[in-house]
Amino acid sequence: MGFFKQILVLCVLAGLGGGVYWYYDTHMAGASEANGPRAQRGPRTVKVETVPAVEKALPLFAEAVGSTRALRAVDIVPLAEGRIIEIDIVPGREVVEGAVLARLDNEIERATLAEAKARIEERRLAMERAESLRQTNTISQANLELLRSELAIAGAELDRAQRRLADRVIRAPFSGILGISSIDLGARVETSTVITTLDDLSEVEIEFRLPETFYGQIRQDQAVTATSAAFPGRFFSGKVAAIDSRVDQTSRSFRVRARLPNPDRALPVGMFMRLEIELSVRSAIVVPEEALQVEGGNIFLYVASEGTAERRTVTAGIRRNGVVEILEGVAAGDVVIHRGIQSLRNGSTIEIIGAPPASSGDGPASPETAAKPHSATRG
Repeated sequence: MGFFKQILVLCVLAGLGGGVYWYYDTHMAGASEANGPRAQRGPRTVKVETVPAVEKALPLFAEAVGSTRALRAVDIVPLAEGRIIEIDIVPGREVVEGAVLARLDNEIERATLAEAKARIEERRLAMERAESLRQTNTISQANLELLRSELAIAGAELDRAQRRLADRVIRAPFSGILGISSIDLGARVETSTVITTLDDLSEVEIEFRLPETFYGQIRQDQAVTATSAAFPGRFFSGKVAAIDSRVDQTSRSFRVRARLPNPDRALPVGMFMRLEIELSVRSAIVVPEEALQVEGGNIFLYVASEGTAERRTVTAGIRRNGVVEILEGVAAGDVVIHRGIQSLRNGSTIEIIGAPPASSGDGPASPETAAKPHSATRG
């Protein structure tokens, strides 16, 4: 009895399967045939955005990195030993040349100076009496010469006393900005004690290295542009101040020193900077970098041609700020597709949306291409 039930179930399943096949063959296949002409209409139209390839003046830059240093920088140390009785050091304050920064106790030096003044006055009076007596031959010429020597010695002692007193005052040797002081009022200092630092930040210098291949392209007063992460979007302009006459035999590089004006004292000593030096300017055809694609080591892009996308293999040159130089494969005026390229194939039908007006290659460079052109290397 169980065997006949199994046969019955199989027959029912077979009937259901036949019904499903008949329904698909009758209804679904007809719908597919109805949609067939739409599928045979060819590839769909791809909406793209284009931009003309233009010829621009493209500066070539060399890149390097370095740290700022003051135009002049010194450690302020006293010229004599003693106790600080007056101090006027405010970190970060700008002082002028000769400004008094601190004073040492000077009682002994003032007494020594008074003694030297009294001695020289005594020697001067003695010299005047001797000259009067010499006219009557009361004293010898030898005694007169001895008094003259003593007067000269007294004058030298006065100069030393004045200098020692002046050394008790610590002054700024040049105009600059004071650093942090670790000396307090009343402290005893020696000639090796650093009281503070003084930096002339009216200009800053940056020393960096470049490969020897650029040695013939770097010259005095060449324009330099520097940037810092501490000042995003700000560019500091300067010039090449010095070029080393030697090339390091190990690194095959040479030292260059640039000088940047710093009127607002924004740049401190020791700040890390990135520099660009303009080497030359050449005419180049540029397109947006986003238009390029890479496949199997080949670089290509799509050019709009009579409503279709034409794939072209190109040779790319220097890149900078979203634009790339095209050495081969594209001519000035070619309409390059730079957006919507993900769905493109060679010969794809395209619809250009938001097409910008064609620009002349002789016009001014756009901000994107002219603001900061490509750099040749990183030092």
